[in-house]
Amino acid sequence: MARAIWKGAISFGLVHIPVALVSATSSHGVDFDWLDSRSMEPVGYKRVNKVTGKEISKEHIVKGVQYERGRYVVLSEEEIRSAHPVSTQTIDIFAFVDSEQIPLQNIDTPYYLAPDKRGGKVYALLRETLSKTNKVALARVVLHTRQYLAALMPLESAMVLVKLRWPAEVRSLAQLELGSEVTKPDLAKGELDMAKRLVEDMSADWTPEEYRDSFEDKIMALVDTKAHEGKIETVETVTGEEERKTADVIDLTELLKRSLGGKGGGKTASKPATKAKSTAEKKNTKRSSG
Repeated sequence: MARAIWKGAISFGLVHIPVALVSATSSHGVDFDWLDSRSMEPVGYKRVNKVTGKEISKEHIVKGVQYERGRYVVLSEEEIRSAHPVSTQTIDIFAFVDSEQIPLQNIDTPYYLAPDKRGGKVYALLRETLSKTNKVALARVVLHTRQYLAALMPLESAMVLVKLRWPAEVRSLAQLELGSEVTKPDLAKGELDMAKRLVEDMSADWTPEEYRDSFEDKIMALVDTKAHEGKIETVETVTGEEERKTADVIDLTELLKRSLGGKGGGKTASKPATKAKSTAEKKNTKRSSG
C-alpha cells in the first residue's frame, strides 16, 4: 500500500473503523528552486520590513489580524495555539446526505481511505451501505492542527475522503450578475439541435493517459538533454521530515450492532429484546415442566 499520511479511525455512533489516509493525487508541475549563480547555493526568503526595506530578526516578528483598514489586533503564539482544534485522530461522521446535494464548487482535495489493522469488514460494510443508499457521509477531521469539513464517498472497491471547502469560503453565483439572456435564454430549436450535434461529433471516452502538461514535458526534456550533456550543478541542501503521530485504534466491530440498536428506537429496537424474552420464557417453561 502507498505511504499513509495519516492514521486514525472513522467514527460514527459507537463504531470505529481503523483507516489510513493516502493521497489520491500527486503534484507534478515544474518546481524551480532559487540558486545563487555565484556559488550554486539555495536562496531563501528574507524577513523584510515592507516600509523600511530592512531585514528584521525573527524575535521581532509578531502575528496580527487586520481588524479595520490599517488597524491590527496582535495575537500571541499561545493564543493562536489555544484556538487550534484538538486532534482526536478520528474522522467524525455527523450526517449522511444525498451525493447530489454537495455543490461542485465546495469540492477540494481527494484522498484514498484504506482499512487499517482489523477494520476491513466494517470498512466494506460502510462502503456498500453508502453505495446502495446513494449517500455520502459528512464528517469533520483534524489534519496537521487544522479542522476540515469532509465527505466520505464509495469508489469502486474502496472509499475516498474529499476535503470540502467551508461554505464561507465559497462565493455566491450572485457575484456574476448574470443577465436574463443567460438565466432565461431564448434559444431556437435549430440552435439547440446544432449544438447537440456538435457535442455528439466531438464526444469521446475518458482517456487520462492522453492528457499531459505540455509545458512540463518540454521543460523536463530540456533538463534531461542538459543533464546528459553534463551540464549539472551540485547544490548542497538540507531536508527533514516532520514526525507524524498515528493513533492505535482498536477495531470494535461488535459496537456496530450496539450503535445501530441504540439509535434504532421504536419497533426496530424492541424486536430483538422481545425475541430474547420469548426465548428465555420458553426455557423457563421447559425447566418448570421438567
